[in-house]
Amino acid sequence: MTESVESVRSIALGLWIRTGSRDESPAQAGLSHFLEHLLFKGTDRRSSQEIDELFDSLGAEVNAGTGKETTSVYSRFLDRHLETAFDAIADMVLHPTYPDIDSERQVVIEEIAMYEDEPQDRVHDVLSDAVFGDHPLGRPIIGRAEVVSSVPVPEIAAFHDARYVGSNLVLAAAGNVDHDQLAELAGRMLDCAAGPEAVAAAPAPAAFEPRRRFYAKQTEQYHLCLGGRGIARGDERRFALRILDTILGGSTSSRLFQEVREKRGLAYAVFSYASQYVDDGQVGIYVGTRPDNVGEALETIGSELRRISADGVTAAELERARENVKGRTTLSNESTLARMNRLGSAVLMGVPVLTLDEVLARLDAVTLDDVAALAAELYDPERLSAAGIGGSEDSFRAALAPVSEALAA
Repeated sequence: MTESVESVRSIALGLWIRTGSRDESPAQAGLSHFLEHLLFKGTDRRSSQEIDELFDSLGAEVNAGTGKETTSVYSRFLDRHLETAFDAIADMVLHPTYPDIDSERQVVIEEIAMYEDEPQDRVHDVLSDAVFGDHPLGRPIIGRAEVVSSVPVPEIAAFHDARYVGSNLVLAAAGNVDHDQLAELAGRMLDCAAGPEAVAAAPAPAAFEPRRRFYAKQTEQYHLCLGGRGIARGDERRFALRILDTILGGSTSSRLFQEVREKRGLAYAVFSYASQYVDDGQVGIYVGTRPDNVGEALETIGSELRRISADGVTAAELERARENVKGRTTLSNESTLARMNRLGSAVLMGVPVLTLDEVLARLDAVTLDDVAALAAELYDPERLSAAGIGGSEDSFRAALAPVSEALAA
């Protein structure tokens, strides 16, 4: 998949693989993320240092990312370096040789330790555990140190060879790129088998009751999340959800930002967010606040959730949020990397690739009734789970009472 942007001199190119933490067994937790690291460590043709030196010599950016359902390796470089950069990326993705694996084990274990020390990040995974339970979507992408420290190379290689196959890959590029040229290069450089069909992802999560999860840790703040099930990646209501999320906590004029931070000074960081997967989704709300403010912060958030789920939003809020989302969408489209990401992720997950005008039209079509119905379905406090990291679970539980008596029980 390509998108031509003739006004630039660069190309953003990525290889997308349909595998992530969702596709792991408990004994493999973190293997997708660890493998992503190992792709940079060398192939039969290039050492790790030679890979670094090659991209540095091109003045290029190269990176990778692992999600719950996808892995991607991508670069942004001058258009004249397409063949060189593509050849290196294809080699890394398809032909890793896993040298220096023990040193990289230590790097990833240090990354996991850093994650454990950052409760403002970890609490979102605690919430996913509360929302999805034992389902793989409830596990952290980063994985477990005991898996990373002990998984043998043959198991890593088998994991790679079962998933990094032609039937499971999407090549995406945006910028000053010619589609036919890239297709010809792909025919030469992507020497991967059609493969077996991709390893099946875990089935859709079953229905779960709201749950409370808490990790005791001595911190200056309590890091708190409320959240629940959302909507799937291909759900047409995703356009209404983007607007609803912007109204609730996704902008500086949002209800949560104004009520929790601006009016009451209860937090520096407070926001809402939404994640979509192939057959499910999650919504969440985060606040970080000092122990003395936990009760008032959660009471304020609970009040806003009840108000938006019962009463919907105003016409003024809808129009302001609509224009906010349209503006951010249009501005992001000026980035070749953002365009490439949109192409790669959409095609990989079977979502229609919409033009910018089509996306804006979908946003323009969202009504007050659409937003109200979604708010009632997703943000009723009695349907939400709660997660917290802080000094006292008793304090956390007591503060949840104004939000949901069931969570406080």
